[in-house]
Amino acid sequence: MNDWPPDSPATRLLGTLHFVECRLEAAVEPLGLSLAKFGVLANLAAADEPLPLSALAERCACVRSNMTQLVDRLEADALVRRTADQNDRRWVRAELTAEGRRRHAAGLQALRETERAIFAPLSRDQRASLMQLLSALHPAS
Repeated sequence: MNDWPPDSPATRLLGTLHFVECRLEAAVEPLGLSLAKFGVLANLAAADEPLPLSALAERCACVRSNMTQLVDRLEADALVRRTADQNDRRWVRAELTAEGRRRHAAGLQALRETERAIFAPLSRDQRASLMQLLSALHPAS
C-alpha cells in the first residue's frame, strides 16, 4: 500500500467520494437523518405503499438484518411504522408516517441544495463530462 501514489486516479476519486458523502451526510444530519435513513424514507416514498422489509432491503441494497435495525430506529423516531400484511400476517411491512413524509421532503430539499453547492464550481459542460466519465467507470449506474 505504501507504493500506491497519493495522486493516483483511484486515490483522488476515493477522496472526492468521501468529501461528497460527508457533505451529504452533514446536509441531512440536522434533520435527524443519515444517508441510510434517508434512503429508506426515499424508497418508501417512491413506492407509495407499505413495503415488506425484505423488499425494502433489496431496494436499499442492504441485508435484511441491517434493514430491521434501520426500521427500528426510524420507528423510534416516529418516521416509519410497521404494519401487518393484509394477505399474510406473517409478513411485516414498513410505511411512512406523516412525519416521515415531511422529513423525507425536507431531506430531499437539503440534499438537492447541497448537490448544487458541491457542483457549482463546474460548468454545465464539465458536469456533462463528469457524468459521462462516471458512466464509463460504472456502466450499470
